Amino acid sequence: MTTQPLDTPIAAPKPPRQKSRFSFGRAGLWVFVGIACFLSLVPFYLMFVWASLPGSQIFTVPPHLWFGDALVGNFQKMMTATDNFALRQFWNSLYIAGLSTVTTLFFCSLAGFAFAMYDFKGKQYLFGFILITMLIPPLVMDIPSFLVMNNFLHWIGTPRTLWVPGMANAFGIFLMRQYIVSALPKSLIEAARLDGASEFGIYVKVVLPLIRPILATLGIVTFVGSWNNFKGALIMRLSEDSTMTLPLSLRRITGGATNVNADWGATLMMVVLTVIPLLIIFLFASRQVISGLTSGAVKD
Repeated sequence: MTTQPLDTPIAAPKPPRQKSRFSFGRAGLWVFVGIACFLSLVPFYLMFVWASLPGSQIFTVPPHLWFGDALVGNFQKMMTATDNFALRQFWNSLYIAGLSTVTTLFFCSLAGFAFAMYDFKGKQYLFGFILITMLIPPLVMDIPSFLVMNNFLHWIGTPRTLWVPGMANAFGIFLMRQYIVSALPKSLIEAARLDGASEFGIYVKVVLPLIRPILATLGIVTFVGSWNNFKGALIMRLSEDSTMTLPLSLRRITGGATNVNADWGATLMMVVLTVIPLLIIFLFASRQVISGLTSGAVKD
């Protein structure tokens, strides 16, 4: 008679296989999500479709749901309406939004790293002051900003008036500081110091690679806000064709909200030109944005 060795592992019984059951609640949730996605995508689809239609067919009932053959003509009308400066204005918006994003990410992450990992006199008071500035409505700062740019710096009418003031904004510093505190242990920074890394080297080689999700999140928020900044460009008088941004140019093409004689084919063509960069950036960085927004939401 053979006996089983005591050290032989005994296979655990397999749990009974549960049959998937139909859930009306789950099905209703998927239906709701599907309808919401459909309603969110329809305006973008119609925007691209109507940009390819002649102006006389855009507001017809029932509406056209497929692309037309007036895309090139609408592009030419858009260029004529902007005195052939539409592509230059596209570059102006891209230049301002790009510089605003890069400088904001650099200075805010650097300040957030300092507030999170360093101890210095008055640190709490200085960080509290930064948080208090977030309570000031942006509308209140329009007149002081214009006076500083006009009377002291003499920058009115130049693109730097839109990207320089926001290089180290309170929201970005707060967001970076909170993320670094929750994601980076101080022991990691100390280990890098023991290995002989400089403080700026720690920031570049250790901190930046570990905070990419929040960098993507802040980068998209900053880029979209700068790209759509109509009020700032209007106040800072970027009204010349060579310095105008797309939001101002789009306003000039429409001729006002009450103008019924606007060339809507050219207008929708410029709307497409305005939306495409935002869609591309979000598609490439959406995963990092979701990771940054949900970081810390689930704890082990």
